[in-house]
Amino acid sequence: MSLTVFLAVLAAAFLHASWNALLRLGGSKIQAMAMLSCTEIVIGLAIVASRPLPAPGAWKWLAATTVAQVAYKFFLARAYEEGDLSRVYPLARGTAPMLVALVTAVFALDHIAATGYLGIAVLGCGILFMARGVFTDGESRKMLPFAAGSAIATASYTLIDGIGGRVSGDVVAYVGWLLLFSGAGFAGGMVALRGPGLIRGQSARAWLTAGLAATISYIAYAVSIWAMTRAPIALVAVLRETSILFAVLIGWLAFGERMTRAKALAAGLIVAGVVMTRI
Repeated sequence: MSLTVFLAVLAAAFLHASWNALLRLGGSKIQAMAMLSCTEIVIGLAIVASRPLPAPGAWKWLAATTVAQVAYKFFLARAYEEGDLSRVYPLARGTAPMLVALVTAVFALDHIAATGYLGIAVLGCGILFMARGVFTDGESRKMLPFAAGSAIATASYTLIDGIGGRVSGDVVAYVGWLLLFSGAGFAGGMVALRGPGLIRGQSARAWLTAGLAATISYIAYAVSIWAMTRAPIALVAVLRETSILFAVLIGWLAFGERMTRAKALAAGLIVAGVVMTRI
């Protein structure tokens, strides 16, 4: 992985943590995710109108990732309704790189050096240690199944989009169609289940926040998929999980969540794992 790709993925990780923090603002997280998805439709339409169509082979991957992305949004929003950013985020994001590495190794999708796998293992230990508070600090465990569902969906769309982006011929267009399909799928599904009142009559500030989160999300994901066309999918997926470190810092500084010694140690393991993936 080149230094340019490395730094680009780190920036994408920070942006990913930032839009998750924006989702934590306000009341219903399902409502916030539905509004974000509505603005994703607008962004997606603007992108696809100015880009050529993806290669024919990309459409099956777009269909598959739409299902995975809609599931991811639902599980993530429900998890945030039950837990803090600094706990949900590590659980939701943390196991995905291990799943991705396992699949890429079994199916020989990419070559990863031994130090890369060792870095993945160290990072995984840091992530698990970061999430331990849900079991030891008396925090709500209701978000566990939703966080697990989000992790599985994350691993699924990471693999799908790593391949889809490579065959699309245009990563920007690919992500534009992804936003359009997944935004329509989630927003339409939630409005059908909960009624149009879910998004009707919301303030301009709420829509501005949703639009900002959607824009940041698009930039972060477009950079990540681009990186997957330049470096092994599993290593990019692992490096993206440094967003966990950013999320913990945002939770501490912006939301007043506790910064304990255990969190600091876990953050150190995460950084060590990232460094090892660069060796």
